[in-house]
Amino acid sequence: MKSNFTFSKYSKTSIDPFLSIRDGETKIGQTCQFDYSNNDSKYVILGISEDIGPQSNLGFSGSDNAFKSFISRFVNMQDNRFLNGNSICILGEIKSNDLFESIETGRKLISELDEFVKSIIEPIIQLGKIPIVIGGGHNNAFPLIWASSLAKKESINVINLDPHADCRALEGRHSGNPFSFAKHNQYLDHYSVLGLHQQYNNETMYEYLEANNFNFTFFEDYLFNNRSLTQDIEHFAHVSFNKSIGVELDLDTIAFMPSSAFTPSGFTVNDARKYIHTISKHKNISYLHLPEGAPSTLKEEKIVGKTLAYLVSDFIKQNTNFQK
Repeated sequence: MKSNFTFSKYSKTSIDPFLSIRDGETKIGQTCQFDYSNNDSKYVILGISEDIGPQSNLGFSGSDNAFKSFISRFVNMQDNRFLNGNSICILGEIKSNDLFESIETGRKLISELDEFVKSIIEPIIQLGKIPIVIGGGHNNAFPLIWASSLAKKESINVINLDPHADCRALEGRHSGNPFSFAKHNQYLDHYSVLGLHQQYNNETMYEYLEANNFNFTFFEDYLFNNRSLTQDIEHFAHVSFNKSIGVELDLDTIAFMPSSAFTPSGFTVNDARKYIHTISKHKNISYLHLPEGAPSTLKEEKIVGKTLAYLVSDFIKQNTNFQK
């Protein structure tokens, strides 16, 4: 049966059109790898260009544009004493062959995408590499947790910076229920979500989080009550790091970020960078997932692309230094 999704493996030829070469400088795109199985690259970047998951959750389109925004900015970062491309493999991109038509068909497609993503991610983790997944909807957290659990042969923990808990009912797959599906299938053990917006999660969601003894905090407490995000990250990291952990950051959490669920009130880009910097100081990280960026104009592509490039470079630098 023909798949509704395709995987395009990247090579040097794939990124050459994005590179801006200057004499006396070396860019990440000139030194990065493209085959994670035959080199010392620790971090494997995969793009997912789909927006069916958010639309199947009654959200907006556009998350299929995030990866292309990221890759052109990331490969033009400097290769220097702080970040070296030899540790990075740019694997390729998953694309959807179908446009969103309806809630019902969209949720069926996401179930198919789950299998597709899992099949690519699992062997990466089995080799001890860390996949960094960029773009698409938050629906793709489920196959990342699934692949991690299979590769590690145990359920994993997840920490997430997100205005939404994404633990909606098991009503068919979409961007609003990756963590409840992962828990239901016993791939997820413990879940911590920081920065929930109080009025954008339903009461059933809060009851679900409490019933499963999941940790959660509210953005309003950081805004109004001087709660410390850094202290919470350190605390929840300590709780979660007794086994492998998936690291999630939904771009919806950043104020004025072009994303699937745009918000004028939220964390800053610098807050997001501090979250990544703090959480990446651990040896048992299974993956990094940065979904929901949804640029629609050239200016928005610059904002989303450069934000993602900062987050990825922060993660790789800090995680590399911590493992030395």
